[in-house]
Amino acid sequence: MSSRRELANAIRALSMDAVQQAKSGHPGMPMGMADIAEVLWNDFLQHNPANPNWVNRDRFILSNGHGCMLQYSLLHLTGYDLDLEQLRQFRQLHSKTPGHPEFGLTPGVEVTTGPLGQGLANGVGMAIAEKHLAAQFNQPNFDIIDHYTYVFAGDGCLMEGISHEACSLAGTLGLGKLIVLWDDNKISIDGDTHGWFTDDTPKRFESYHWHVIADVDGHDPQAIYNAIEMARSVADKPSIICCRTKIGYGAPTLEGTHVTHGAPLGEEEIEATRQALGWQHSPFAIPDDIYQAYDAKAKGKAREAAWQKLYDDYQQQHPKLAAELQRRLQHQLPASWDQDTQQFINKCAQTDNAIATRKASLNCLNTYTPMLPELIGGSADLSESNCTNWAGSTAFTKKNPSGNYIHYGVREFAMSAIMNGIARHGGLIPFAGTFLTFSDYARNAVRLAAMMKQQVIFIYSHDSIGLGEDGPTHQPIEHLPMLRLTPGLAVWRPCDSTETAVAWKAAIERSDQPTCLLLTRQKVAQQSHKAASLENIARGGYVLFETDPEPQVIIIATGSEVALAMQAATKLGEEGKAVRVVSMPSTDEFDKQPQAYRNSVLPDDIKARVAVEAAHKDYWYKYVGQCGRIIGLDRYGESAPYQQVCQALGITVERILEAVHALLDETSVCC
Repeated sequence: MSSRRELANAIRALSMDAVQQAKSGHPGMPMGMADIAEVLWNDFLQHNPANPNWVNRDRFILSNGHGCMLQYSLLHLTGYDLDLEQLRQFRQLHSKTPGHPEFGLTPGVEVTTGPLGQGLANGVGMAIAEKHLAAQFNQPNFDIIDHYTYVFAGDGCLMEGISHEACSLAGTLGLGKLIVLWDDNKISIDGDTHGWFTDDTPKRFESYHWHVIADVDGHDPQAIYNAIEMARSVADKPSIICCRTKIGYGAPTLEGTHVTHGAPLGEEEIEATRQALGWQHSPFAIPDDIYQAYDAKAKGKAREAAWQKLYDDYQQQHPKLAAELQRRLQHQLPASWDQDTQQFINKCAQTDNAIATRKASLNCLNTYTPMLPELIGGSADLSESNCTNWAGSTAFTKKNPSGNYIHYGVREFAMSAIMNGIARHGGLIPFAGTFLTFSDYARNAVRLAAMMKQQVIFIYSHDSIGLGEDGPTHQPIEHLPMLRLTPGLAVWRPCDSTETAVAWKAAIERSDQPTCLLLTRQKVAQQSHKAASLENIARGGYVLFETDPEPQVIIIATGSEVALAMQAATKLGEEGKAVRVVSMPSTDEFDKQPQAYRNSVLPDDIKARVAVEAAHKDYWYKYVGQCGRIIGLDRYGESAPYQQVCQALGITVERILEAVHALLDETSVCC
């Protein structure tokens, strides 16, 4: 029977061999955390390699994702669909073992990690989801949702600011089933961290109200086992286990140095490491007894079967709860969804009230959340400004885990990454808000939401210079094109209540993509929607108004600028001009439409086009071409009432009219 050290050495050997073969990678962390990983995966982790999506599995997150060969080794050894050839193909094109863990590519990888600290925040989100769903669905003798979230994190994760944001909130919320194992090796890429990381980490986490287990020998299996047992015994606080380790453990001349962090050890050092560890096997060779010791398929099958029996009994005794849980987990909408939402959209289209689209968004929440209890919202300390606190919402707290509103505090980055974790857990649709300009703080988490194709709804209010007096620090300029240029991210900037209702409906129906809703602070005019235009809003761009079905000029606008386009069109119509107004609340959705539809909205032969948006101009050339004009911004804003700011920066009806007249006067408008 293999010893625990031999089992850990299998991880070390696979990791250093794969990195060496790839000629790139990070062998140091897998070698340093191998003992910790072996104990966790063999003695505690509740999972089933044959079904990586088992609902009640423990979640394992490698926040220090550069050490991904640790995770790939574990997945391979325990029986996931990741054969040895995939380990040989580490970091190679189209392999299932990329340079950092990627959700959706490698069976058993819960989240995409690598940008340090985000996996830690994802873990907070998963722990929130577990606690919330358990409070909603568990019944006496039926703990249907009952699992832990384990996170491996390194010094780099704890240096990143997101770790403070996420861990501070986790302690406040009392997430007792979140256990973080910190790889305290005091080494990062630049060397010994004493030159730049001297925090008293145990005291730091004590101040966050965490359960702290300090000074654990990360190479002593019994000490690791005892620490995890202790962490699991504390139910009212998240736990951090501070594991003292040596990076590159076992490498005779490189152990404990930054050289092992991000480069192959080299053939000579690897051979010396084999001798030092007593590992007498060729590269990628794992003895059968070690495979047998790691194999989790039988144990995982038995665990899931026991849970399934419990769930079957739960279905018998609590059929409504079971049906609701299944509906959520399968991303199914209520049977009356289409009918109820269309009624609401029609109602919005019939109103004449001018309201801010942030208020229109709140009306959507007040309508949609009673239909969808899986919606869990929040805000980064801007609930009143974002209008995210819908009627009937209750705060999710340590004492009220069934609450459906999370007060994230001023933590935009962590909020976004936590939502990614909530979405990845399953059973919930997270949304939360901040000002659009503060999407900068959250940018990397938004990018990972798109990369992972997660249903996360980012509400960004105060979407332009139209917010007025708060001035240029709060007035987004480059943010709209930045979001639109993010692959896989749906972006909606509605012009009125009707478009807002359609945008929200689209975000809820899109289960494989995150959505950004960009909303105004200022009131905007409600537009008149005919039956055809109402139906076409969901296509992202549509003909809102025209004075003639064969226009001379097309004005394209989004959000609050649609009202300016309509005013300009009215004046042009009075002049006898044939003009069309195209509202384009979602450019990415419009671009997905069939070519015939796009041509019907923006005919190729109409070269006289003007785009109007209070944001950076460059994005719009794809729609207006070199012959068109763009009314937009290439500078920062001003602090003043919004009408004065728009006037000063040229986002006006007059500018639109000037552009149209200039285009129609040009003899070369057809290019």
